[in-house]
Amino acid sequence: MEEDQLKTNTKILIIGGSAGSLDVLMKVLPQLPHRISFAMVIVLHRKAGDDSILEDLIGLKTTIKVKEVEDKTPLISGFIYIAPSDYHLLFEKNGLLSLDASEKVNFSRPSIDVSFESAAEAYHHDVTGILLSGANSDGTNGLKSIKKNGGIIAVQDPETAEMPYMPRSAAGNTTPDYILDIDGILELIFRSNVI
Repeated sequence: MEEDQLKTNTKILIIGGSAGSLDVLMKVLPQLPHRISFAMVIVLHRKAGDDSILEDLIGLKTTIKVKEVEDKTPLISGFIYIAPSDYHLLFEKNGLLSLDASEKVNFSRPSIDVSFESAAEAYHHDVTGILLSGANSDGTNGLKSIKKNGGIIAVQDPETAEMPYMPRSAAGNTTPDYILDIDGILELIFRSNVI
């Protein structure tokens, strides 16, 4: 990955994933810098009624502060936000995160597509979207929206994914800026950081 290929105006780095993606995050999060210049948002498919186990686990793996998302949570650079179970996570142009309990999309709530599309509409070219391992096509349309709005999109290399269907769908139906293994994902995050 060439350094001059990557824009440094990322304000929102949003990561989506399903089956097999938590393992990737557990490898990436401990290696992140202590401070980040953007807000990181993680949208994983979760069972309805999940408590805060995921937030607690991610909090243990990184020195970056993890903020619990409630309706109308301010989105602040330097924090990690995790989509709660059984809600779609939406981005508002006024800098807030909101929660929505409307119909499932791609059999999922939170839906990666919904969050990616919402981030793209609110933040346009300031969004970097990364799609990880998973077993359905959620995330593909969201990546298209990020790309259409001028953002950067990256897909986990399907060959390195525990469940390759999701990244393979995205790689075949979008034009990713990057197709990355775990080390490449980490490098992309570091290069998005302008601190």
